[in-house]
Amino acid sequence: MVKKKAESRSTSDQRQYRYYDLIMAAFVCVLLCSNLIGVSKVVTIAGFTFGGGNLFFPLSYLFGDILTEVYGYARGRRVVWAGFGALIFASLMSWIVVTLPAAEGYTGQAALEQIFASTPRIVAASIFAYFIGELTNSYILAKMKLFTEGRFLWMRTIGSTLGGEAIDSLVFYPLAFYGSWSNDLLLKVMLANYVIKVGWEILATPLTYRIVNFLKKKENEDYFDRDTNFTPFSVKV
Repeated sequence: MVKKKAESRSTSDQRQYRYYDLIMAAFVCVLLCSNLIGVSKVVTIAGFTFGGGNLFFPLSYLFGDILTEVYGYARGRRVVWAGFGALIFASLMSWIVVTLPAAEGYTGQAALEQIFASTPRIVAASIFAYFIGELTNSYILAKMKLFTEGRFLWMRTIGSTLGGEAIDSLVFYPLAFYGSWSNDLLLKVMLANYVIKVGWEILATPLTYRIVNFLKKKENEDYFDRDTNFTPFSVKV
């Protein structure tokens, strides 16, 4: 009897999904682009000041919500770790390429440095904030799914984003820019970016419903994290 139960659980753990890898790839793509393109650029449109890269960063939270809602916290956590590794590699690659001696006659070094030469402080803040924020988002959504017994998806996606993005913003901006930006600008950008991120999640709710319902039907999966180990320091599923 014990052997049969162990075999059944092993089969479940090794189950293959049709769309999981594609969503993971989309998540990592959005994460890398939003952290490499415009992360330190401050934009003002119609009197509203915000970080340029944050127009697209909230998409990573949307994918994170979808992953946790359909496949569970453990598989969502695995994707967060994949993004963590991708960010570290991209940062290391950027640093190496920028610092390599330019060939004689090459005129693009200044532009390359301006675009990709983020300070170690900004890189570390970005990676740290991402890791904590995404895991907080996934944890809140998984726990709320148990509490609501799978109802009120909109409440879970928005509620988890409120928590995850708050942690991300409170960690990233002070670590990255305190002392180099004025306190007024820091608070203004941090608040504006938080509003943008949460606003994105609210506006994307109909799309989230469609994607989640599609995946649950196609994957025949609607995971509840009743026996999940919620430690962030694991990639086991």
